[in-house]
Amino acid sequence: MIPTKILIVDDEPDILEFLSYNFRKKNFAVCTANNGVEGLQKAALEQPHIIISDILMPEMDGIEMCKKLRTKSELDFTPILFLTAVRDDYKFIHAMTSGGDQFVSKPVRFDYLLNVVNNMVENKRI
Repeated sequence: MIPTKILIVDDEPDILEFLSYNFRKKNFAVCTANNGVEGLQKAALEQPHIIISDILMPEMDGIEMCKKLRTKSELDFTPILFLTAVRDDYKFIHAMTSGGDQFVSKPVRFDYLLNVVNNMVENKRI
């Protein structure tokens, strides 16, 4: 069975390390990026099954990255989950209208996040 490939985009090294470690333990193939610009490049190169992205990052935020991903036919149906400490309703609405599929607030229990990710992969946007 081919492992689910996940791209994690976050500018916080501790978050990248924590999520990478835990998803790998659950047999996911993990790639990471430190900002939206790098996230776009990695998404095009790696063709992940799902993308988890922070919103507030340097160079390009997660919302702008999401908008750009949705213009690429090969990534248009890739589920995108925003995992962020932002608790602003306006940002939530903006994130979802940019093409995001789910919005989860930090801090988050890994078991909950894993459940959301598995459900998103099973119900992939097609």
